[in-house]
Amino acid sequence: MAVTTRFAPSPTGHLHLGHVASALHGWRHAAESGGTFLLRVEDIDTVRCRTEFITDMYTDLAWLGLSWPQPVRRQSRHMPDYHRVLDSLRARGLLYPCFCTRRDIAEAASAPHHAPDGTLVYPGTCRQMDPVRRADMLAAGVPHALRLDMGAAMKLPGAQDLTWHELGHGPRACHPQQFGDVVLSRKDVPASYHLCVTHDDALQGVTLVTRGEDLLAATSLHRLLQHVMGWPAPCYSHHPLLCDDTGRRLAKRDGALSIRAMRAAGMTPRQVCAAAGQPDHISAVSTAACSH
Repeated sequence: MAVTTRFAPSPTGHLHLGHVASALHGWRHAAESGGTFLLRVEDIDTVRCRTEFITDMYTDLAWLGLSWPQPVRRQSRHMPDYHRVLDSLRARGLLYPCFCTRRDIAEAASAPHHAPDGTLVYPGTCRQMDPVRRADMLAAGVPHALRLDMGAAMKLPGAQDLTWHELGHGPRACHPQQFGDVVLSRKDVPASYHLCVTHDDALQGVTLVTRGEDLLAATSLHRLLQHVMGWPAPCYSHHPLLCDDTGRRLAKRDGALSIRAMRAAGMTPRQVCAAAGQPDHISAVSTAACSH
């Protein structure tokens, strides 16, 4: 069965070996199945994302031998799409404004606990706000985020019984409640990663989501958003993360060596792929499980 996969980095720095491993993981699935490998630019954070990183990303991936259909979807150019989703959720009573700062949230949580992604689970302060006060604050233009009312979403028919299909493992139960009332639109960025990624996967016809295992738990939340919005549910394949000699995950913020630096040092594409644990980036990988 031909699958459609995607590689969707945020251009906040140059690509490193961790990105190569992730891109090739999806590329192999698409190539073996005779499917489609998409490139998407997740640049909703216009403060940290830079155009030169996008240009260099295209160069790095092409140098490695990857190709993808045009045009490439850049999320920053499609904000009206995400606003329509937010409007739909708001109209259904599944979204509410949150005026709290991070400090407010920390101080309001009498027994703080964290979501699987490490963030503090929101205690629901603004969900319980007096409607008149909320209206006054909105009218006054007080900065706010928009949060999903998790309790209301979980009351929708079928929300309690959601699963996703993990390639090679089969169905897995969803537990989106662990994330609490997640932010779907930040004060400084008009749409969140969780909202944009699920919307775009549905829009672009992605049938197999390939990404790092650090996002495994977030799949529960993404399946809930797909269910709420009536979007199709793709299969998922979460790959192990590349780590340095100390066992720490490779990351741009920690100065992971870039692909550009490796190329400048004389490494070949095959050597870079091998360093990423992918010596042959079109090796056979079975995707038959996605025909379930």
